[in-house]
Amino acid sequence: MSTVVFIPARYASTRYPGKPLVELTGATGERKSLIQRSWEAAMAVEGVDAVYVLTDDDRIRDAARAFGAEVIMTSTAARNGTERCAEAVGQLSQTPEIVVNLQGDAPLTPAWFVSDLIAHMKAESEAQMATPVLLTDAETLANFVTDRKAGRVGGTTAVMRRDGTAIYFSKEVLPYVGSLDTPPEVWHHVGCYAYRPAALRAYGDWPEGPLEQAEGLEQLRFVENGCPVACVKVEGKGRVFWELNNPVDVERIESVLKKEGIA
Repeated sequence: MSTVVFIPARYASTRYPGKPLVELTGATGERKSLIQRSWEAAMAVEGVDAVYVLTDDDRIRDAARAFGAEVIMTSTAARNGTERCAEAVGQLSQTPEIVVNLQGDAPLTPAWFVSDLIAHMKAESEAQMATPVLLTDAETLANFVTDRKAGRVGGTTAVMRRDGTAIYFSKEVLPYVGSLDTPPEVWHHVGCYAYRPAALRAYGDWPEGPLEQAEGLEQLRFVENGCPVACVKVEGKGRVFWELNNPVDVERIESVLKKEGIA
């Protein structure tokens, strides 16, 4: 079963313009751009046939090619990473059976998160779309709550049915956390998706819905159109997972790179 990984990256981020080219210092003191670290995370996943950076920006294209990445140029009309993936899959010479969207702002994504996602899609032939979720540890949950109190949008949380399909995703901390001493289970949505090509084609035909517009979360378009989103529970194994959403996250991510010995 053929699998490709796409890494969508755009320069004109509303919250953090130029984010893909922001440099992050690793354990050895080496500085690498966010997009390079995200590409290296994708390249560490076993059983993947190809990895591509997707962008509409010449600066990101040139930077990605400089560190050895294959690049597919997409149009400026793509409003989010999933739309960019839908465009890109049509440019491939052969249609893969599984398309993985690894967000370009998630360099701390462990390889096993993506492997577990791919394994779910291979095992569940009816699954059209899936995404990993991670039970928050004390540090991550405290970061979530701190960001929201400060008026910042940090990570995304997921609320699921008993069968593991998504009810909702939000940039708010859901469910409500009354106390960090005795919090409920809060599931961190990991910025990674796997799709069947047919699901990507359908996504491109659906208009943005009110929930997607309100939250700014692309995966809600699947929820709003009745396409089940399988939430695959993954294990952190001691790794702190965090995306680069705001400038304050640079220090958070660099601390994990140093702690984990990631160059």
